[in-house]
This record gives sequence, structure tokens and C-alpha cells, in this order.
Amino acid sequence: MERVDYLVIGGGSGGLAAARRAASHGARVALVEAGSLGGTCVNLGCVPKKVMWNAAQVAEACQAAAGYGFDVLVRGHDFGALRQRREAYIARLREVYAKNLERDNVELVIGRGRFTGPREVSVGERAISAAHVLIATGSAASIPDVVGAELGSTSDGFFALEALPKRVLIVGAGYIAVELAGALAGLGSDVTVAMRHERPLRGFDQMLGDALRTCMEQAGIAVLHEVNVVKVESVEHGARVATLSDGYVLPPVDALFWTIGRHANVIDLDLRAASVQCDSTGHVAVDEWQNTSAPGVYAIGDVTGRATLTPVAIAAGRKLSDRLFGGKPDAKLDYEDIPSVVFSHPPIGSVGLSEADARAAHGHDVKVYTTRFSNMFYALSEHKQPTLMKLVTVGSEERVVGVHVIGKGADEMIQGFAVAVKLRATKADFDRTVAVHPTAAEELVTMR
Repeated sequence: MERVDYLVIGGGSGGLAAARRAASHGARVALVEAGSLGGTCVNLGCVPKKVMWNAAQVAEACQAAAGYGFDVLVRGHDFGALRQRREAYIARLREVYAKNLERDNVELVIGRGRFTGPREVSVGERAISAAHVLIATGSAASIPDVVGAELGSTSDGFFALEALPKRVLIVGAGYIAVELAGALAGLGSDVTVAMRHERPLRGFDQMLGDALRTCMEQAGIAVLHEVNVVKVESVEHGARVATLSDGYVLPPVDALFWTIGRHANVIDLDLRAASVQCDSTGHVAVDEWQNTSAPGVYAIGDVTGRATLTPVAIAAGRKLSDRLFGGKPDAKLDYEDIPSVVFSHPPIGSVGLSEADARAAHGHDVKVYTTRFSNMFYALSEHKQPTLMKLVTVGSEERVVGVHVIGKGADEMIQGFAVAVKLRATKADFDRTVAVHPTAAEELVTMR
């Protein structure tokens, strides 16, 4: 049996970061991956999603051009060319990852890893044991248990599209649902979103979900709230027809996407052989140090179900490698106040506690500041998209525990304000900061 210091199962962002950091500390590292390097984020998630969001932003800019004096004639959009360039860009990224592994002396083992015992893994005909094993296999999109579910696809199918569908139904209300809806509608699809609750993004501050639903509807997206799809059928010309729980049959669509959540990629790992336990949701259970129930076996990223964001997996992987091989026994990721962005239309930036969570934790000690305005970009345009901001503060010192923004530029401005929240800044600290004018971000330091 082959022996290494560190065996990483999963070549996504977290696994790659952990493997390279461990190797930089002198560890002998092997990384196991059956698919494409970069995992979901690079191949079927963050990266191609941002490309499609950018494309929809360009379409929006074309609509606003007349207000700035440009006589722009848009003769159409070549979806196939966009897809080709997007995939070529992703292929270049995969090449970079492979070269980085080679440069850092991380052995890439191509195949599917499966535990055969404590800290022992088989990959095809190879058997590898390690002092430390990391599970970084990520997650996969879930499909509901309804009749005809196979007639729909997941976000993976969205990135496989070779042509823009004319009519689309998206089932779900999370960030993937609203991101796909915004991109498709921006490029010209007729989009319907069916969600179980009254607003999207229920895990975020209510202001954000309410505002986004309004913006989606104003953009021409049909938002069906408090509904359940119970059946999908195929009709003539390959169209799909969905039936709701109340018996109402929706109009035919050319594509249907399930965006109802994701589940941990553990089915092929044979975790029992390594005595690794999962929690009630099927994710690998870990403590604050990323330790699983099995000594010497760890897990990071989406497979743990905790703060399922690419930068979180990267940071957790690096901290773990520093602890195991870098002489930093106290290294671990702080999961508090992690910022996030939703690339909806308009985009959302959020960090810290929502107003509801703050009030649940701190009661009457919570004070909230809000503002609403139209970004100056739309000053000369007939179509105006709103910006809404909220500061959530706690205590007599009014420490800022939450910053929530929806509107143009929210995706870029939240990073800096996340630093402020992490440093426990107060509303007075925000007030003492001189505003940068004219920007949207200045509103966050001028609220009264």
C-alpha cells in the first residue's frame, strides 16, 4: 500500500487550496479527483455563473445606452459564441490548476476515491494510506421526488445549454434560482419562477428578498409564490408542462430547472469503512477544527453543509493545512460574519446578522438604519432599478452587526464593509468616515 502524509479527496477549490498549502509546508500530498479540476465553482458554478451575469449586465447597459446619447442597434445575441468563449476560459483555468499542482509537487490521482479502512483509500487499482485524510468532495444539485422530475434539469443543465431557451420555468427560491432567472431573462428568455414561500432568499434579511422579488417582477419575470410543482409532463415539440399542487397547469416551457437545494457528495465514499459519521442532513459532521468523528480524517467545504461558499472552503482548507503541517496548532477558520454575494439582478451583498436574527438574539438592543434610492447610473434612463441598504446595530454603542445591500455595485462594495463588521465597528465609526462622492457606497456612511 502506498503511503503519503496527506490525502485529499476532491479537486475543487477547497481541496486544491488545502493540498497546495500542505505541500508548501513540506508534506507529501496526493489529491484524488474523478472529474474536472476546480470542482463545481469553476466548472458548473461561480465562474461560469459570473460570466453569464456579466453577459446580462452588458444587455442591460445596451438598454441604458440611449439615455447617454448612444444610438445603439442590437441586432441579436450569439448564445453559442458566448458559451464557447466561456468554456474556453474555464478550460484555461483548469490548465492553470493542473500546472500549479505539478509546480507544488502535489500528485494528482485521477479516479474516484473510496475508503477501505481508517485513513485508507482505494482509487481504482491503487491503495493509498495517509497520516491525514481530507474529504473535500463538495455537493451536488438535488432533484425532487415528483412525477416527471427527470424532464427537468439542474444548474448543471443550465451550463450545458447550447442555445437560449425561449420559455423557462425555474423551481426554487434560493440564490441559484434567482441568479439563473436574472441571467436568462436578461438575455431574452421568458422566465417563470415557482417558489414555495412568499419571497426568494429566505435565508437573507427580509428586505433583500422582498426588494428582489419586486425587481424580478418589474423586469418581466413571472414570480409564482406559495406554490408547489407536483408533476411535469412532456408535450409536443419537446416542451414541458408543470402542474401545481392546486391542479393549475402552467404554460408549456422549453426548459425547466430544479434549484431546490444541494446535497453532500458522499454516496461513493463508503464513509462507514473509515468510521466517519454524517449529521441528520446527510453532511459530514465536523467540529470547529474540521475534525470528523474519525481520528485523522477531516472535511471542509460544501460536503460539511456549513457556510457553503467557495472562499470558505479555501480558507478552511488552508487553515487546516497550517494546523496539521505548518506548526500552527491554533489555526482554524472563524465562521462568524462571513460575507456573501448573490449575483441576481440587481446584485445583493450581505454580511452579518439579519434584522430578524439580531432581534432574536439581542431583543430591544437592536437599532436599524435604512435607505432607499436610485443609483446615479439610472439618472438618465427611463428604466430605474432601486438600491436598498440596511445597517443592523446592537447595544448603546451601536456596534454594526449586519450590513445588507441590494442594488448596482452591491457585489463590489460589501467586501470592504465586511472588514468593518469583522473589526466590530460602530455606527459612530461609519459616521466618522468621509463619504466618497458621488457613489452608492457613500450612503452606508451617511445614514441617519
